[in-house]
Amino acid sequence: MTRLNPVIWQQLVKFQLWTLTSLTVTILFFIIFFILFNGLPQVSWEFLVTNPTDMGRGGGILSAIVSTLYLIVIALLFAIPLGIGAAIYLTEYTREGRMTKIIRFGIECLAGIPSIILGLFGFALFVMSFGWGWSLLSGGMTMSVMLLPTIIRTSEESFKAVPYEFREVSFSLGLGKWSTITNVVLPSALPGVVTGVVLSIARCIEETAVVIFTAGSSLRFPSSVFESGRTMAVHFYILAREGISMPKAYGTAAILILSILIINVCAYLIMRRFMKKYS
Repeated sequence: MTRLNPVIWQQLVKFQLWTLTSLTVTILFFIIFFILFNGLPQVSWEFLVTNPTDMGRGGGILSAIVSTLYLIVIALLFAIPLGIGAAIYLTEYTREGRMTKIIRFGIECLAGIPSIILGLFGFALFVMSFGWGWSLLSGGMTMSVMLLPTIIRTSEESFKAVPYEFREVSFSLGLGKWSTITNVVLPSALPGVVTGVVLSIARCIEETAVVIFTAGSSLRFPSSVFESGRTMAVHFYILAREGISMPKAYGTAAILILSILIINVCAYLIMRRFMKKYS
């Protein structure tokens, strides 16, 4: 049995990997094209600035957009400080030992919990025990728990990627531990931290199970965080599942995809700016 020439074998492996990558990208673009092709004809200025009527058969998605923004702000308001603080503690104030292993194991377990289980947890704690009812506050707090593993792990890896020599130089100049973290480590790790936050925002926009159990699905325009609201993802899900209006469902899905694309592009530009500044 003759062995293949290493050069030919390398070319075959390269072709196989290129084919698999192209297939993945093709599927992604097909999904995006299919949704935009069916949804963009439904999108108009009136669709964006009017509230749904007749259970979503008419009107637009203004209340859904506002509810989604409320949910993102509430979730990030609690998840970002807790997540970055936990990452700083794990990388800067502790040594590798049994306690850090237990903490990381807990974070991994939290990341693996299905979203519907977190929704039931938020329903039992925030909706029932705290008496907040189905509200955007209950949904945002539950969402912040779900986002913690993403922010903690991405921030932790970003802090670890900062060379230890940066810290030594800062200490030699007389800066303390906290001053070194805030003035040296955190700015250098900011691109990775921003990436984690962006992934969290996308998760907020696309999540349905957690929101249905905690924030509800009211079509009313939310005037405060203590009222129920229907996010864009939940609105799309209900319209499609119950067959209320597939054109409106496609329009909502198109806005969802465009929102995620815009957020990712803006985050990429911000990350490049910070990398140029601190490189």
